[in-house]
Formats: sequence, structure tokens, C-alpha cells
Amino acid sequence: MRPRGRFITLEGGEGAGKSSHAARLAEWLKGQGVAVLVTREPGGSPRAETLRRLLLSGRFAAQGPDAEALAFALARADHLAVTIRPALEAGTWVISDRFMDSTHAYQGAAGADPSLLELLDQIVVGFNRPELTLVLDVPADVGLKRTEKRANGPDRFERDAIELHEARRRAFLDIAAREPERCVVIDATGEKAAVAEAICKAVSERLRPGAMGAA
Repeated sequence: MRPRGRFITLEGGEGAGKSSHAARLAEWLKGQGVAVLVTREPGGSPRAETLRRLLLSGRFAAQGPDAEALAFALARADHLAVTIRPALEAGTWVISDRFMDSTHAYQGAAGADPSLLELLDQIVVGFNRPELTLVLDVPADVGLKRTEKRANGPDRFERDAIELHEARRRAFLDIAAREPERCVVIDATGEKAAVAEAICKAVSERLRPGAMGAA
């Protein structure tokens, strides 16, 4: 019987490089003989992708951070049911570009009720918490400068004030400090190759893919 896959998430602010490093990590894991699925939040399943378009367009912003957190939780529930859990049960390792910590950092920094966010984690995520979370850390101004190169323009969150971006960065670092057994902070200000090497080292040390995850 194939062992259950491992669940890795990449977190961080805008322009931290999560998407590109998720792809790089997947390629490295495949080289270790591991079956890998790369996904993202919000999104990762058809219904969650529909919610993604609404969330990034700012459709929920006027209802406030609590309502926005509820919309993210709804998308996450479908993402888990349709994509993440079936892959893990099949023995595939899952890498998600954002997950529950982004809701705590983004909606939490905007004033969402912390008890609501914890309750949503209990209801939606339950025992499906990531085994390893890589927090890609960059100063907010550096990350936002990187996003200026994107062809599709800023989304609902990228347009926020620099002070809110910095508050999100602090929130991610606070989560990592509270849960060092799950989280590793990666300095993402350097060259992509150096950041990728640090990510692979953290995964190798924490999850030992060559020994435990071979497919």
C-alpha cells in the first residue's frame, strides 16, 4: 500500500516568488523519485477557481475581512475535498502556493476576528494541516517592486497600502515564530538559485523525500 503523500505550503507576501519556487521545488522532488502535485490558493479546484476570480477582483472586499475570510474558507474546503486530500491519499506529495496562513496574515492584518479565523481552520482544515510551511520572506517594498513587472496589473491585494503589506509580513513571521516545528522562514531577497537551494535544503532536512517519499 502506497504511503500517504506529504503536504507542503509556500507562504509570503506579494512578490515573494512563491509560484516560481513551488514549480522549482516540484521539479527537485521529482528528481528524488517523488510524485508531486502543485496547486494554489485561492483556487486549485474548479469551484475554488471561480471564487479566486471574485476574490482577486475585489468583489468581497466591501463586505469586510470577516466575509472575505469566509469566502477563502469556502474555496479552501472545495480545494481540500477535490484536489488536496485525494492526492495525498494516493501517495502524491502536494505543494500549495498559499494555504490557511495567508488568511491569517491577509484578513487577520485587515482586522478579521482571530477567533473566527481559528474556527474556520478547525472546521475546514481540521487534521489536514501542512507538514511543512516555507515562509518566503521579503520586505514589502521589495516584493511590490517585483509585482510591477507582471503583465496583468495589480490585483485587489497588491493595490493595498504599503503599511498593510508590512503588517502581513509581520503576521507571517509571527506564525513562523509560534510554530517552528511546522514553519521555516526562507530569506527570499537573494538570487532565485540561492533561494531554491535553501528551500530544497529545508524540505530535505524536514521531510527526507529520498527516504520516505519515493513513488
